[in-house]
Amino acid sequence: MKLMTTLKFSRRLRPLLLALVFFIGMTGRAFASGGGEGEKFNAGELALHHVMDAYEWHLFDGHYGSFYLPIVVYTDDQGLQVFSSSKFYQNHELVPYNGLELSGHGVVATDHGVKVWDFSITKNVASAIMSLIVLVLIFTAVASGYKKNAGKAPKGIQSFFEPLILFVRDDIARTMIGHHYERFVPYLLTMFFYILANNLMGLMPGAANVTGNIAVTLVLALFTFFVTNFSGNKHYWGHIFWTPGVPLPLRVIMIPIEVIGIFTKPFALMVRLFANITAGHIVILSIISLIFLFKSIYVSPASVALGVAMNFLELMVAFIQAYVFTLLSAIYIGGAVAEDH
Repeated sequence: MKLMTTLKFSRRLRPLLLALVFFIGMTGRAFASGGGEGEKFNAGELALHHVMDAYEWHLFDGHYGSFYLPIVVYTDDQGLQVFSSSKFYQNHELVPYNGLELSGHGVVATDHGVKVWDFSITKNVASAIMSLIVLVLIFTAVASGYKKNAGKAPKGIQSFFEPLILFVRDDIARTMIGHHYERFVPYLLTMFFYILANNLMGLMPGAANVTGNIAVTLVLALFTFFVTNFSGNKHYWGHIFWTPGVPLPLRVIMIPIEVIGIFTKPFALMVRLFANITAGHIVILSIISLIFLFKSIYVSPASVALGVAMNFLELMVAFIQAYVFTLLSAIYIGGAVAEDH
């Protein structure tokens, strides 16, 4: 009986393990091809390269191993330009094109006096759009299931997502916000599932590091900042600008601290999500790079085993970080709409 259970469990894990092996293999190929002959392997440079945004989507070596994304820029001298990023890549080398070039700061003009407005579809933007489409399709199916199974037990995809939806509604929104929670449930659900979707997609082989981009986490944190402060009642603002129950001399100290706290809350949201997701990716890439640093096949079993273990840990972190971001957002909103004690 135990043997049958183990075999069934191993069959369920097989697709995930194959995906992990594929990820490690593709990472290894990218690492092995990262330096030319005689060049020293630089693990830090390659790890950062894999977590940074890019204008191409590189999956594996070869003619069809990269997808070139659209460049959309506006310059004062040439106006709007739309073309493929492949124009910048010739024989695996970066070259200028039509007065523009790729640098560490994105698309810039070869004439540094020309201002470039960059609206390009980068790897992170493309992945964010993909996750948005996936979520729209999923929750359209879930909503359709609710209509068809009204008053009945949930079925199919509805039965999978309903516990998560109820968890966010009951254990996060209702508990942390109180009797005003209903109008904030759609926002909290959106935050939770959007962050979770991008966290999980970031663990797939060749995927983008969307929630490991500080610009993305900044925008998400700003949403919570605006929702919190635009929802704040008179008691919330009164506590910040005229702290009740505090002697007047201490208010000189407390009021600046409370005002600074308005901005440190979204800052903490931004940094926490960015740092945890990016750190996990860098650790995995660094562990795999040990094979190429030591240049020994005997290191590979331990390196691969640690890489697989870290992937499972990252899978747990993907859920935890979506939960923590949503929980803290609910706590901040709850403090803003709470009635006077």
